[in-house]
Amino acid sequence: MKSIFALISFGTLLILASCSGSETYRGDWKATDPKGNQFEINFQEKSFSIQDSAGEKTQYEYTQNEVQNDNGVMSYGIRLGDGRKLQVRFPFDADQTKGFILDANDHVMYTIARERYMRYEEVYQL
Repeated sequence: MKSIFALISFGTLLILASCSGSETYRGDWKATDPKGNQFEINFQEKSFSIQDSAGEKTQYEYTQNEVQNDNGVMSYGIRLGDGRKLQVRFPFDADQTKGFILDANDHVMYTIARERYMRYEEVYQL
């Protein structure tokens, strides 16, 4: 019985470890950090890049390890190649063109939008 459980656990871990990023957040994003600095973020299937306003680009490898829907708030957990955990969160069920990238403590690292740079407060404006 223990070997069956271990085999199932290993298979589940293998599937999660090889998960590529969701189509929902793949592509180009305009991002703003809490200080108002602007960035360009591009999510690919298993990597993403962050480019600052000076043109410096940093590349990160990642795997998607979680998908959560909590009353229409979609969150995608990602694990970076160095082990850090982030979340890509979309707070509105009907609008996945704006959201947030959060650190492991649920602090906003970036506000993201497809069309324009937005600050955190703007996402919730009616």
